[in-house]
Amino acid sequence: MVSNDSILLESGTNELEIVEFTIGTNRFGINVIKVREIIPAMPVTKVPFSHPHVEGVISLRNEVIPVVNLAESLRLPVKYDEKDEKFIITEFNKLKVAFHVEKIIRIHRISWEQIEQPNELAKNLESLITGIIQLDNDMILLPDFEKIIFNINPNTGISEERIKQLDERERSEKTILIAEDSPLLREMLQQTLKKVGYVNIEVCHDGEEAFNKLLAFAEKGDVADHVQLVITDIEMPKMDGHHLTKQIKEHDQLKHLPVIIFSSLITTDLRHKGEQVGADAQVSKPEVDELVKYVDKHIL
Repeated sequence: MVSNDSILLESGTNELEIVEFTIGTNRFGINVIKVREIIPAMPVTKVPFSHPHVEGVISLRNEVIPVVNLAESLRLPVKYDEKDEKFIITEFNKLKVAFHVEKIIRIHRISWEQIEQPNELAKNLESLITGIIQLDNDMILLPDFEKIIFNINPNTGISEERIKQLDERERSEKTILIAEDSPLLREMLQQTLKKVGYVNIEVCHDGEEAFNKLLAFAEKGDVADHVQLVITDIEMPKMDGHHLTKQIKEHDQLKHLPVIIFSSLITTDLRHKGEQVGADAQVSKPEVDELVKYVDKHIL
């Protein structure tokens, strides 16, 4: 059994650690921050009428956890080798899920700058790969675990039903900058904010693009004339949300700009990371009503 308790990085360094694992001949990775532990695969209890990608459930220290067949979710026609197969126990979006994988290889410490986004051909609303790492003359793919769970149960993510429950309001002239690498989440966030009156939205695909845009605003004069609030994810290629927040709060012309971290990684154990880099608020996906509340509170 492997635990991530001892794997802690200083906040805002723009680094991460990934657990590399394989499914067939493919190499994949998952951010250590999502991983609670890794255990040998064990028998599961089948659940009638469950999603075809859900193998069943297991009981781990008296907690019932669903098991997702990652090969099936990624459409890989692979049969697991019983001697190596593992369950990666994860926690994000306030959910614990076990992902069934094949072989655990090792942990890599890398910079978000080493992670490339998929090109335009692969980067669409249906894509299940959020990043690609070129390592050891090979590529490690980073699956979109949130999207995989959303495909199984849309209630776990920002859905149109959640947006419909928000009250519509009059148009606001305030401008919000969003840093989010998921096309689906960018679209959903824009829908959410427009419904509650914030129609002036600047969208960036990662933290680096967002910070460069803010620097350009700073060069033009008063930043508040161009943008009044930033919403950022944490996990993004090039520059993550913690590093983006730290860069903003340490910049003389940007430091008064409110920053809200909106991420599946906002947990009791990890909230301190956002606090260390100066985030004005942290909201766990998919709580869009909470996000709107903090936008209303902090927007200048």
